[in-house]
Amino acid sequence: MAVSTAAFNEGRVPQRGRPRDASRDDALRQAALEVMAEVGYRALTMDAVAARARAGKATIYRRWESKLDLVIDTCTQLATQNLAAPDTGSLAGDLREFLSSFAAFLSGPIGKAAQALVGELPHEPELAAAFRETFLISQRDVLRGIMDRAAERGELKADAPRGMAVEIAGAALIYRLMLTGDPLDEPFVEKVVEQVLLPLVRVS
Repeated sequence: MAVSTAAFNEGRVPQRGRPRDASRDDALRQAALEVMAEVGYRALTMDAVAARARAGKATIYRRWESKLDLVIDTCTQLATQNLAAPDTGSLAGDLREFLSSFAAFLSGPIGKAAQALVGELPHEPELAAAFRETFLISQRDVLRGIMDRAAERGELKADAPRGMAVEIAGAALIYRLMLTGDPLDEPFVEKVVEQVLLPLVRVS
């Protein structure tokens, strides 16, 4: 029997089968990241993800209709779990804490998957749009929040280029990750904060 749209929207649709296992979802997302790090987005297949996760392909398709849906959802979850907003009480402290955690995040196993994914964005318009709307916007929103709180505390110059500072902060880490191959370590983060971002926006 068909279920009405109103009933679906009101949450009155009867549940069938066993409840969805959130821990299984995480395992499937992790498998997708591992496979993408090895072969790239284009060569990523649901079969490969299922094999890595030791799951049936039907298990994946019950959750995501396509690999695009799987990758988008994975990016969304990564942003939610790893791009938390710090609130140390100072602009310098917030920038250090966030960029340090972001650098550690990119330097870990997810870094290779991120490189594989970003490299495909010019060739995959749907993926590029989804990546911007999930992971990239989440990263920018955290940095914008840091700038806004600093402005409320009176730490920013009146004409501080907040948007440029947000772009530079993220771009510096991605540039090093994707192009130079140099480590995203604490000394680098400290230089970005002290020599670039604070002189650009903070009241002298």
